[in-house]
Amino acid sequence: LPATFCAGMTLPLITGALLRRGAGERAIGQVYAANTLGAIAGVLCAVHLGLPLLGLKGTLVLGALIDAALGLALLYRYAPQRWLFAAAGGACLLAFAPMALLFELDANKMTAGVFRHGDLSSSRDAQILYRKDGKTATVHLVRYADATSIRTNGKSDGSINLDPDGARGSDEITMVLTGAVPLALKPDAKSAAVIGIGTGLTMHTLLQNLSLDRVETVEIEAAMAEAARGFAPRNSAAFLDPRGSIWIDDAKSFFATRNRRYDILISEPSNPWVSGVSGLFTREFYRRISGHLNEGGVLVQWFQLYEIDPSLLASVLRALGEAFPHYVIFAPSDHDVLIVASRSPIALPARAAVFEHPALARELRSVHVLAAGDLDARYLGDRATLEPLFASYGMPANSDYYPVLDLNAARHRFTEKNASEVVALLNAGVPVLDMLQPAMRRRPVNPEHKGASSFERIENTRLARYARDYLLLPKAPEPEAVSTQLQKDLELSKLRLLECREPREQDVWLHGLINLARTLNPYLPPGETEAVWARIAAAPCFATLLDFQRRWIWLFAAVGMRDAPRTAALASGLLASQTDLSRDAREYLLMAGMAGHIGAGNPQRAKELWATYEDRIRAGGKPVFRLLRCHAERGDNAACAAAFEAYAGG
Repeated sequence: LPATFCAGMTLPLITGALLRRGAGERAIGQVYAANTLGAIAGVLCAVHLGLPLLGLKGTLVLGALIDAALGLALLYRYAPQRWLFAAAGGACLLAFAPMALLFELDANKMTAGVFRHGDLSSSRDAQILYRKDGKTATVHLVRYADATSIRTNGKSDGSINLDPDGARGSDEITMVLTGAVPLALKPDAKSAAVIGIGTGLTMHTLLQNLSLDRVETVEIEAAMAEAARGFAPRNSAAFLDPRGSIWIDDAKSFFATRNRRYDILISEPSNPWVSGVSGLFTREFYRRISGHLNEGGVLVQWFQLYEIDPSLLASVLRALGEAFPHYVIFAPSDHDVLIVASRSPIALPARAAVFEHPALARELRSVHVLAAGDLDARYLGDRATLEPLFASYGMPANSDYYPVLDLNAARHRFTEKNASEVVALLNAGVPVLDMLQPAMRRRPVNPEHKGASSFERIENTRLARYARDYLLLPKAPEPEAVSTQLQKDLELSKLRLLECREPREQDVWLHGLINLARTLNPYLPPGETEAVWARIAAAPCFATLLDFQRRWIWLFAAVGMRDAPRTAALASGLLASQTDLSRDAREYLLMAGMAGHIGAGNPQRAKELWATYEDRIRAGGKPVFRLLRCHAERGDNAACAAAFEAYAGG
């Protein structure tokens, strides 16, 4: 820091000295020109010679030595007494010799990411497998107890558990699905390009599809590609398959200088708060990259939801949407999204073509994606469904000239913002996304519920199937990892509604039944939910219920069937007739009523429901209500954003 401070003072000091001596503009211009040329030469020498040959420590020491040598030369030239020069030279020697000879940069501490988490504990048991100071970053390959991680400047850019029997982390699942999802959407693809090699697993996954003729990966840092070899054999195709090639270049210059087009383009650079990365999320980049897609080709943009907030995702989607009229969003994990964009309409596959390639199916099985339903479970929606949500934030498009992402991403990382609430739409108590997309029918997830530990919707599907079996089967299944509250709700509902006992506990069982509706309806197909609610309606107890209680059960059945008109009518009626509702019950009815009216083609009625009941629950900040409220505006994004600006201000 002192050397940097003093070096920064030289230009104004020289300028001031020249002005005092009466030097003209020409002399000052020459000083500025020399300073600029020196800065450029210094960067070029450091990047292309210093770091590759001397490493980070050696380059720092060399730079400091040059700085000190210049100071000594000036002192020798202008010092009135020679002993001052000798004393300064001796002081420099005493300062530099111990640092150069005895001090070493601790690789374990440098890989710990202490700037990110404030914790060095992860470095204690780490084993450094690879270390290199590259031209753009210091790269390490580090083995931890549960995974091997590739790290740039201490930040993880991907990790893999190399133990075949070990647990799969979210990074691994995301990387495999980043390669598999575009292959599912475009099974006839022949060529692909990947921006950023990371662990090499995405490239490896693409190459498991034998229909692809070529896969090109662009990586700006050569050391990353070298370090990624340490993940073998998990990523072996990336380096051994002759159809694959790795290019060391900046992504923008790579595409600018090559006139190639691809069927699939995958952009998975580092996190946008990393210096220089946010430029790969701008409207200018998306416009440029769209010209490198074949007709019907798709762009896959990975975007993390941790250390970010929904407004920045909205800014990126607005930029992307200017170049690509169509996009769909998948959630490979609870903390990441994959945005698949195209200039042509994107059709969801009717058949699971990715499982027809044995090697690709094996990769998917390794991350617990066993069936087409496991992909469907991760599907949020298309542009028409989701754009109203992102319009509610009123964000401008991220641009090279208005870098919203670059200016805000580091701050959101520092304040630990999170946008995973976007993926939480898949787990809303009412299947809102399904009701807004009536043509979509999700196929069932794998019966073993593999992947439940890493994706909440699959775990919730397991619980929904348990609840279904508890209410329908003669012998209740054994509870396994079932919460006490869910078990209590099931037992009470069965006692009151199927066995006709505990009639006085109406408030308690109705509250429990609302919880059961949240557990069942969003995760089971309509036929299975219909069986549950039909069983309850057919039981002798049903006739003894009060009218409003029966209407609640009819509502749950309508929601489970995704019957938008009936859901709208029942929810609106209950909201109007029940004055003593709990906040929780009123929120459920408002969500169901708005989704029903929008799904039935009556957005104005949904808007009226919002205006009447929103102030009683104050749930406007929840993404599901942002989504519904803005769908009620039917394309008026300005009014949508204004509604939530007023809500935030109030």
